[in-house]
Amino acid sequence: MTASEPTIVATSGGHRAGGRTMVMFDALVHHAVDMSGAHGRRPRIMYVGTAIGDAEHFTARMTEAARVAGFDLTPLHLFPMPNLDDIEGSVLDQDVVWVMGGSVANLLAVWRVHGLDRVMRRAWEAGVVLSGVSAGSICWFQGGTTDSFGPALQPLTNALGFLPYGNGVHYDTDRGRRPMVHRLVAEGTLPVTHCTDDGVGLVYRGTELAEAVTEAPGKGAYAVMREGNSAVEERIEPRRLPSLRF
Repeated sequence: MTASEPTIVATSGGHRAGGRTMVMFDALVHHAVDMSGAHGRRPRIMYVGTAIGDAEHFTARMTEAARVAGFDLTPLHLFPMPNLDDIEGSVLDQDVVWVMGGSVANLLAVWRVHGLDRVMRRAWEAGVVLSGVSAGSICWFQGGTTDSFGPALQPLTNALGFLPYGNGVHYDTDRGRRPMVHRLVAEGTLPVTHCTDDGVGLVYRGTELAEAVTEAPGKGAYAVMREGNSAVEERIEPRRLPSLRF
């Protein structure tokens, strides 16, 4: 079973410290799974860690997080070579793809070398829920702000473009991101840009923003739009997701 229409859950969250594990999947990941329509069996989730170089220690943490959550997890590695014989078939067999944060610029370059950009589009159109955090959020949009090139934030405008917006992540915790988003929107470098505080996710049905959701109280989502030569920001109040207890 897959989502009833192309669905993306783009977030600045989804992970938290576990009790017996280093990391647990928080409410945003569970919400992405719920949106996939996977019921009556163990949900299938693919973890993609390209943006952190397929770090094996984090793959192990995600595997443990999936075990605790009751998910069947398939890691997709592209370093030093793909770990799956049939990447497209494996991606299309999932309920949810969860993309880890890190370097969005490196993620995009490696995905394009392996044709994973085209595979992800086919999966999205087939109803596999695409989701992720930070770099795993920005990648689905036109672009956003990134520290992929060094400590100073820079614009990135060559993301996959499944969604016709810019994306701003870590909007409340990385102080440089909000002013840079405003500048890039005001000058026309980024289109209308949707932004998330840490712990907040944006749900898209097709290419339309359906709602904002949060796993943490007091957080917000935002739309930044161009008016004349300036940028204006509107807050989108997120719906609080049920807290998880394991």
